Amino acid sequence: MAASSGILSADVNFEDRLIGSLEDMTRTVNHLKGLGYRIVLTSGSFDLIHLGHVDYLAKAADLADILIVGLNTDEGVKRLKGPHRPINDEQQRSMVIASLHVVSAVVLFGEDTPLELIRSICPDVLVKGADYTVETIVGSKEVLASGGKVTTIEFLPGYSTTAIETRIRENR
Repeated sequence: MAASSGILSADVNFEDRLIGSLEDMTRTVNHLKGLGYRIVLTSGSFDLIHLGHVDYLAKAADLADILIVGLNTDEGVKRLKGPHRPINDEQQRSMVIASLHVVSAVVLFGEDTPLELIRSICPDVLVKGADYTVETIVGSKEVLASGGKVTTIEFLPGYSTTAIETRIRENR
């Protein structure tokens, strides 16, 4: 793991943005909060990265100083999306997400929801796509109770991993 302030450096190797454990992530976030940085957290599978993902992550990053992405493990994706997913494994997905300049850090989580991650780092802003409502976002009660904000971001129409997967299957 890079020094916690290392994820802030513009010239940091993207692999240094991959945080190895929830404990390391919590320690890093607590350090950054102590320095006055606002933390935004989002989570998802981010399987086949497309323009919709990039737009979503850029908008999420605009909401605070540090964008942390909680990434579902391969087993978590299988449970949520079915046995044919993920298309890209967690190592590939985490490295691609970490390479995006708007992303400060990536941490894997294996549970069906990111609730443990949310409780551990207690972000200033919790973000999900607008297919959710604030009331249905896992962890929203905890973030709001701690004085944080929960918000949704509209997706770019026509962009989804499922749509891409369907087009690929139909073109076989």
